[in-house]
Amino acid sequence: MTTPQPKPRVMEAAARVVATAAPDAKTRLARETAAAWRSGELVLPETGAPSRAPSAPGRPLRPELKPPGQTPRRRLGSLEGRFALMHAVAHIEFNAIDLHFDMVARFAGDPRIADDQRAAFVSDWISVGDDEARHFTMVRDRLQQMGGDYGDLAAHDGLWEAAQNTAHDLAARLALAPLVLEARGLDVTPPMIEKLSSVGDADSVAILSVIYEEEVGHVAAGARWFDHVCRDETETPEHCFHRLVSTYFSGALKRPFNEDARAAAGLPGCFYEPLAEQLS
Repeated sequence: MTTPQPKPRVMEAAARVVATAAPDAKTRLARETAAAWRSGELVLPETGAPSRAPSAPGRPLRPELKPPGQTPRRRLGSLEGRFALMHAVAHIEFNAIDLHFDMVARFAGDPRIADDQRAAFVSDWISVGDDEARHFTMVRDRLQQMGGDYGDLAAHDGLWEAAQNTAHDLAARLALAPLVLEARGLDVTPPMIEKLSSVGDADSVAILSVIYEEEVGHVAAGARWFDHVCRDETETPEHCFHRLVSTYFSGALKRPFNEDARAAAGLPGCFYEPLAEQLS
């Protein structure tokens, strides 16, 4: 009689996604891992299960990574400018795959997640990571239509720096990744769509429109789980957010804010307005 093999664990499966370097392989493994979780093929961790996340994500040789501010900026009236914009979006989505699978690999056993909610936590972040893999593939296909590919231009590593800074604390990771960085995407994407529409780039507009609509749900997941993990703090979630962002995020939050989209995601102004840059 053959002994049945134990099911693989979801934290290890998520860690393999983060550790994978090649874009094609990372996106394929991300989507396969999400499908395996949905079909019940992966085991949920026990409370207190330690992180399985790698110390750093797998990265392809290209793009070259430079400090923020040293990456290319070009006018959207040219093909080169539109390619640079979409390349920047592709890089964000590529990093977002790692951010969300790292959430599972690192924090799925966190004792601040109630036992009866642990499967929901994993489901949410596996689903978000699956979305990001799909988004990256859509944007990369568009780059190839435009005559290039992901990696052709330099990019920055600011998103993963935020992950490194919050690797020890689930509440801090939730505050920075979905509620600061992804919420910023809700602010900047509509103007990008408007500019691309004005120059007739309907294909890029269609992709960014899908990403924008789905990012509202990603920020909503962040707001929901931030409230959950802060429920036992002496501070309110609002004040916990202010403390964590002030500690782990460099600088003020940038205006203007897309208040409607943020509100739809469950992120009220009392969270972000006190941390916003002051306009003269």
